[in-house]
Amino acid sequence: MSERVITPRSRGFLFLDSHPAGCERLVQDMWQAAPSPTHVPDDAPVALIVGSSAGYGLAATIAGLARTGIRGIGVCFEKAPTERRTATAGWYRTAATAELARRHGHEMVFLNGDAFSDGMKDQVADVLRRRFGRLDHLIYSVAAPRRTDPETGVTYASVLKPIGEAYRTKTLVFDGAGAPEVKEVETPPAEDDDIEQTVAVMGGADWERWVNHLADRGLLADGFSTAALSYIGSPLTDGIYRQGTIGAAKTELEATARALDERLHKLVGGRAVTSVNGAAVTQSSTAIPGIALYVGLLRGALGEGMVPPIAQLADLWDQLTGVRALETDEDGRVRLDGWELNSAVQAAVTERWESATTETITRLADLDWFHGEVQRLYGFAVPGIDYTAPTATQVPWPDATV
Repeated sequence: MSERVITPRSRGFLFLDSHPAGCERLVQDMWQAAPSPTHVPDDAPVALIVGSSAGYGLAATIAGLARTGIRGIGVCFEKAPTERRTATAGWYRTAATAELARRHGHEMVFLNGDAFSDGMKDQVADVLRRRFGRLDHLIYSVAAPRRTDPETGVTYASVLKPIGEAYRTKTLVFDGAGAPEVKEVETPPAEDDDIEQTVAVMGGADWERWVNHLADRGLLADGFSTAALSYIGSPLTDGIYRQGTIGAAKTELEATARALDERLHKLVGGRAVTSVNGAAVTQSSTAIPGIALYVGLLRGALGEGMVPPIAQLADLWDQLTGVRALETDEDGRVRLDGWELNSAVQAAVTERWESATTETITRLADLDWFHGEVQRLYGFAVPGIDYTAPTATQVPWPDATV
């Protein structure tokens, strides 16, 4: 098995390699941080998590296993290790999650491939039918730049653009030596079919296709529930996020939830909701102008008061499984972001935002935390790991034999 010392090399917030031991320890720490189970179900619920290897999807998988005792299937799209490069961080996180699930007696299958394809949906349906019977819960958490429609073969590409006019905002960057800089950037407005393309990738089309695919095969259990993970965010980032092309996709996602909710209620007495999560450092969020600055300032204002994804998703599982009542807002959304969007927190962050410059940023934002979170996405800066020691990179994908 190939072993080597892996050091962090990055281009901005994108790292070229990931650290297997760091990814493994990160998963173990998330498992330990999950709230303890409130009860042990007689028959563990069967769950499907689409987008199970990163961000909130990873948190949903680990919280579901550690808190709720789920069994089922995780779907993600990760690259294997090669002789020259490590695997993607999600590959190593999935291997670690599978091992913890096995060790704790949870039957969990992980499938690697294009979640947008009907081939993957067929594969999941086959595993469900042969191994688990029917599905109780589906968590949808996919963040991808492109999607190919399986019916038409057309490939759509999403963009991060405002709608109507150019958007100018502060953003946070780090120079080659790691020094922070606050600068202003301008993003041109969406044009031509930018909105349509983004909605086709990030809206509700694929989520609905998953539900329909499994429903048509009679694989949804009575009382089946599904949640698509989403984000609204602060007024400080509204122009590029909720009022931009991504926001148009999120609006369509919520419309899909309402349509699915009505259909599932009639079909199996089920539910469909969007779950609005609070801010976190993720691989997708760091690509959005202004988000890195906002999250760093939010951490500066709240410190340990920030609610981590694992706790948020444990809350969602409690609501989906009936540990406590499912609570939705007037638009039918489960809100896990109240800690972030309450008026006192937003006032504190807004004050910091307005004062943020290259000269003041180190006292207004928790940059050590933010920089560490970015590194931890790839398995670096994880406490307890000796990064001077060689580590095995050829970690196999979890056995999915059925």
